[in-house]
Amino acid sequence: MTTYNEEELVAALKKHDGEAYRYLYLHYRNALFAAVTQIIPDAETAGDILQEVFLAIWKGIEKYEPGKGRLFTWMLTLSRNAAINTTRSKSFKDANKNEDLSDYVTTLDNKASAETNINFIGLRSQVHQLKPEFKIVLDLAYFNGYTQQEIADTLAIPLGTVKTRLRNAIIELRKQFV
Repeated sequence: MTTYNEEELVAALKKHDGEAYRYLYLHYRNALFAAVTQIIPDAETAGDILQEVFLAIWKGIEKYEPGKGRLFTWMLTLSRNAAINTTRSKSFKDANKNEDLSDYVTTLDNKASAETNINFIGLRSQVHQLKPEFKIVLDLAYFNGYTQQEIADTLAIPLGTVKTRLRNAIIELRKQFV
């Protein structure tokens, strides 16, 4: 196989030399594939994007200007842009929204068992044995889903106080369960 320096490779690519494209593909596919998979981890989708990138290189090599940067940098930019454009596409977003039904059912089962375990270990009863200031912040945060800021607003206390009380309450609960 012929070897090329960058200048020779670009000249051969602009002549649409098949041997130059084979060389380009063999020497740059792994690096470009790695760049695409950093944005889109799915190997099959990344492979499709890489194929589109090499087709874009084939069709658009005339757009490459050596004075603006190296060939690899140009191809890397094409690869990243193609991957980013794919993530923005409606079909990609829709495909990622769809979850396997069995995974969803398993998630529900795990959630239900987690709730059962909280009640089984007596967490609520342990919380009720804490000091009132700890009990109220834990109850609002973990059983009612309030954010720390919402707790601070509801109880009219500083946010730092809420954070300190939550931390101290958790420390007290750990002592009870260890």
